[in-house]
Amino acid sequence: MSVANQVHTGHLADSAPRAATIKASWWERPALFRYGFVALILIAWQIIGPFINPIFFTYPTKIAAAFCTTTVSGELPYFLAQSLEVMVYGLSIALIVGIPLGIAMARIRWLDWALDLPINALYATPLVAVVPLLVLWFGIYLKAKIIVVFLFAVFPVLINTYQGVRECDKNMLEVAHSFRSSEWRVWRDVLLPFAVPYIIAGIRLAIGRGLIGMIIAEFYTTISGLGFMITRYANVFEMDKTFVPVIVLMVLGVSLTSLLKWVGRRIAPWSSANR
Repeated sequence: MSVANQVHTGHLADSAPRAATIKASWWERPALFRYGFVALILIAWQIIGPFINPIFFTYPTKIAAAFCTTTVSGELPYFLAQSLEVMVYGLSIALIVGIPLGIAMARIRWLDWALDLPINALYATPLVAVVPLLVLWFGIYLKAKIIVVFLFAVFPVLINTYQGVRECDKNMLEVAHSFRSSEWRVWRDVLLPFAVPYIIAGIRLAIGRGLIGMIIAEFYTTISGLGFMITRYANVFEMDKTFVPVIVLMVLGVSLTSLLKWVGRRIAPWSSANR
């Protein structure tokens, strides 16, 4: 066999596995499974939906038409803005309280002993049962709804922050103390960077729980927000418009979680979850 033939044969032998790898890689991409499965669900929903009684169910094309109708009329943006206001205030207060308190409990022993039992008791309590009491104490307006969202969202942030600080590598703390770092420097340079992935995980849980608390609060309090849209149209059996705020809540939750993942990759690239 000549050198040219050997080179040509070797090139074909090398290119065959490479072509097989390229051919196999297109269907191994996560986006194909992620969005393809959603598309499959929507197609099946669209096919089956028209055969179900419209009083109890609907299908994607009717939901899309209802979405356009409520958006053009200004109804959906109006109620969505009310819900977002409650969510932003409640979640922000939960972060402001939960993260520092979680760090303090992990570092101050007597504070951990004092608050451990009350926090675990409140976290284990079904907060849905507490909402009527909160409405009775704080009224039916914005303040009560913010408190409900705060209570739903604060515990995942607090507990995950506490666990992240407690799991910090003891060798790193010993090195910081050997360099005579102050407690503030230890928090800033060691504890917080180590706990960031745990905090982000807690915020992701808090977003989902906060959305649940927001809707429950709107069920119990004033006639406002996406929760009011759900109850209003469900009571008159307009399923297409009932599904609109439900889908909006799903998209909102997924969008906030995706944004948080992106932020986590930027501020904590050392985390194994982001590698």
